Amino acid sequence: MRIGLVSQWYPPEPIFIPGELARALSERGHEVRVLTSFPNYPGGQLYPSWQQRWRDTTTTGNLTVRRVPHRPSHGSSATGRMISYLSFAATSTLAALRYLAHVDVLYVYHPPATTFAPAAVLRRLNRIPVLLHVQDVWPESVTASGLAPTGTAGRFLTTALNATMRRLYRDASAIAVIAPSMQQLVVERGAEPDRVRTVLNWTDETLFRPVRPTPQARAAIGYRGRCTVMFAGNMGQFQHLETAIRAAAAIEDRMDLVLVGSGVDQENARRLAATLGASNVRFLDRRPPDQMAELYAAADCQLVCLRDLPALRATVPSKLQAALACGSPVVVSAAGDVARLVEAAGAGLTCPPEDWPALADRFTRIAAWSPAQRVAAGARARRFYQKRMALRVGVDQIEDMLTKIAKQEVGT
Repeated sequence: MRIGLVSQWYPPEPIFIPGELARALSERGHEVRVLTSFPNYPGGQLYPSWQQRWRDTTTTGNLTVRRVPHRPSHGSSATGRMISYLSFAATSTLAALRYLAHVDVLYVYHPPATTFAPAAVLRRLNRIPVLLHVQDVWPESVTASGLAPTGTAGRFLTTALNATMRRLYRDASAIAVIAPSMQQLVVERGAEPDRVRTVLNWTDETLFRPVRPTPQARAAIGYRGRCTVMFAGNMGQFQHLETAIRAAAAIEDRMDLVLVGSGVDQENARRLAATLGASNVRFLDRRPPDQMAELYAAADCQLVCLRDLPALRATVPSKLQAALACGSPVVVSAAGDVARLVEAAGAGLTCPPEDWPALADRFTRIAAWSPAQRVAAGARARRFYQKRMALRVGVDQIEDMLTKIAKQEVGT
């Protein structure tokens, strides 16, 4: 097949789903054409040594990547992000008219409201079938993020995004979602049930894999020979790290909590830990991805922490796949699919979101685990990842969906 892939973010940015998918499909003999922007995520600044220009195309084997200019932004400004999204929608649509005009099928990655623009044009002009890969639920992921305006403007934005997403779900030839509950939500919002399929995300398997803990990694996280729980990733409003910090502070003499990463809520988290006098809570700035497997191995388990929002119950944060792929036990302070997956895997402990006494109890319980219990939970985590979430499993499912919609379009 000739496959077009549209994604605003793409490697070398740390967005591995479209990159790994494009590479794997091209290695399976498909001709893959990627349409993306110039790398700027997550900082919102163009990467060093890159220069935006209208024509920037590279080809390796069956894989061709074309980048188009846009206005980078990934800060706390809702206006800045919207301009970034819309600018990519405009430039990618113009480029797609020729660059993707003759593909057999299109795969569209996050964020949907803007990456779908070139696909929508080609669907109407050239009758090209489109697979939409939904990574989070809009408009909730926008309106609940703290970036959206309030009052009348906020209500207008919510209404507009709801209408837009209903149209996208209705127009897509097929939809892949990353969690079972998200499948139900997408159907409730206009998608045909037989067009929607759950495909659990994979992680970057070249980076996240079981490794042995090293003295250097344990020194980096300040390992003190007792249970150490690690939160790694974005420190934003959705993560509600207050829950984890209060839980850790309540049992200061039994465990350590290490927070690795950055985000808009990082300073608030630091202030809370200082206010509580939580000497067992430590912060590490964002680390290069190739160091993360060793840091995971240096800790005893990983933490997934989310706010109690309906949209978040229907999502699976990427840190879960990374932890399971590394064979790490997991503590989950969240509701919905992410908790159910950990329970099904037997990979750790779960508790309700935004309930720090309950999370303190789970920290206490996992701190009491023997080394053999932790090893067994880690082995179950790894087996679950390989069976349900691995790259080969996800690519098999996406390839099957692309093949089916391409054949259906030919038959109409």
